[in-house]
Amino acid sequence: MAKEVKQVLKLQIQAGQANPSPPVGPALGQAGVNIMQFCKDFNAATQKQAGDLLPTVITVFKDASFTFITKNPPAAVLLKKAAKIASGSGEPNTKSCGSITKKQLMEVVDQKISDLNTNDPEQAAKILAGTARQMGLEITGM
Repeated sequence: MAKEVKQVLKLQIQAGQANPSPPVGPALGQAGVNIMQFCKDFNAATQKQAGDLLPTVITVFKDASFTFITKNPPAAVLLKKAAKIASGSGEPNTKSCGSITKKQLMEVVDQKISDLNTNDPEQAAKILAGTARQMGLEITGM
């Protein structure tokens, strides 16, 4: 028989760096989860991706046990890493903060396509190009 779900939590946590401080501790504490056990499990599972911000879906069951699923980093984080910039433009329509090539965009597409609502790489590139434009990034060769 399947366990009964008590709550589903969605958090963004640095890979390999989960600890009981906010936002992780309070969210898990309210759900009745063993915070230290989650931190140990999460850090062990995400060691190879250390430094990336990972959207995480935590399913908490009635008996206080839990499972978690990590997703790919947000598109904006991947695009910033590809462009080697610290942050996007404050005024994306008037000020550019950097540029990336179509090849770099396609590398981001390869990482992110499983989280998007398309399986076509060209359509995924258009979705991520829109995100890049909203950040103030220019895409050369597109």
